[in-house]
Amino acid sequence: MKYDFSKMTNRYNTNSLKWDVKDHELPMWVADMDFEVAPEIKNALLKRVEHGIFGYNVVSDEFYQSIQNWWLKYHHFKLEKNWLMFCTGVVPAISSIVRKLTTVGENVLIQAPVYNIFYNSILNNGRNVLSSDLIYDGKEYHIDFDDLEQKLSLPQTTMMILCNPHNPIGKIWDYDTLKRIGELCKKHHVIVISDEIHCDITAPDKEYIPFASVNQTNRDLSITCISPTKAFNLAGLQVACISVANPVLYQKVNRAINTDEIAEPNSFAILATIAAFDHGKAWLDELRKYIDTNKKIVVDYLQKYIPELYVIPSEATYLLWIDCSKICQNSVELVQYIREKTGLYLSNGLEYGKNGRSFIRMNIACNQERVMDGLKRLQKGIELYQTRSISFDKLHEFEDMINLELLYNKTTKEIMDQYYLQKDNQIENEFMLTQMEMQAIDSLVRIVSEEI
Repeated sequence: MKYDFSKMTNRYNTNSLKWDVKDHELPMWVADMDFEVAPEIKNALLKRVEHGIFGYNVVSDEFYQSIQNWWLKYHHFKLEKNWLMFCTGVVPAISSIVRKLTTVGENVLIQAPVYNIFYNSILNNGRNVLSSDLIYDGKEYHIDFDDLEQKLSLPQTTMMILCNPHNPIGKIWDYDTLKRIGELCKKHHVIVISDEIHCDITAPDKEYIPFASVNQTNRDLSITCISPTKAFNLAGLQVACISVANPVLYQKVNRAINTDEIAEPNSFAILATIAAFDHGKAWLDELRKYIDTNKKIVVDYLQKYIPELYVIPSEATYLLWIDCSKICQNSVELVQYIREKTGLYLSNGLEYGKNGRSFIRMNIACNQERVMDGLKRLQKGIELYQTRSISFDKLHEFEDMINLELLYNKTTKEIMDQYYLQKDNQIENEFMLTQMEMQAIDSLVRIVSEEI
């Protein structure tokens, strides 16, 4: 291999969100990679640093041309230059578009389980989250088109956010699915934001289909958000591009991102994008193979050592969606327990929707030594969780717990479920434990743990 993905990187003390953890902890949660960027990108940035001046920047024609060339060559879709506009990120773009193109109180439809920040972009703008939940058959996910149409037909539903490929389930939506979504959205006058940030992290034998490439209908009603940041590990450079073929929608989106001041690049965003799309293909191809191998390592390991866990087949992203329903129905509690006992930091599935409650998400974009470390920690954590002595019966023996049960008219299990939800800032039940009550339960858990 020309590029070395086996290198052990040290990201402590680099202001990394992912690695802002304790020394013994292993973060495999948030979606950025523990690989150095392609040397072609690094060299372009070093050259820019050597220039030594970091004033205001413009978006060059070369930026747009590199994106156009990439999409035509590798995704077989011609993006016209007058469709494209720079922005500082996919999430800022989605939030800005929701704010500009919908009205307070309207519904924005999603397909849970789905990227958790979609909820923020909707709720923070005073809109309603409406989910047409993906159907899980015990092996994979599919769309319930009857439910989707019923919810798209509601007068208050004016926008849909599509995740293509889908995070966290790793599914690439096929042509017929994208066509059907477009037909339904046209029928019910719904605008589609297609978040395609994961489009270049597909399995080596898989290709994604741009939503807008399917037909004129899809182009006319959609806004596509794309970026090099996921595939080339550039999230910190704050760069993305919005593609809008419909000129009326284009003007509205352009006004939105300029009003919100998210249309001006920093000194590195443009150069990094050009380097990635013009010179990064060989690096990306090797990366995709490496991640695919990592996925196989995880699947094989779980089948052999933790058969109670099931990995949803993944066609895209470097994130694995793992069914842990045979072990628990509350992954908030599970991932917190695993982190406390082993230092492995995973994402709980409830972040992505209520139907993700019994799932966990695992980021495997790291070298294989670190993947194996994570798997061994996961195995240890699951074993401890299954044999843990912190039983509800023991907790029920304490007067403080009995008082809480009487106060809220809840069982010990229901009290503890809410406790773990609040510990992870996931608040959804009809009752809330006070800070004093949370502290009391902390003490009970410590007491019972010491008896193990």
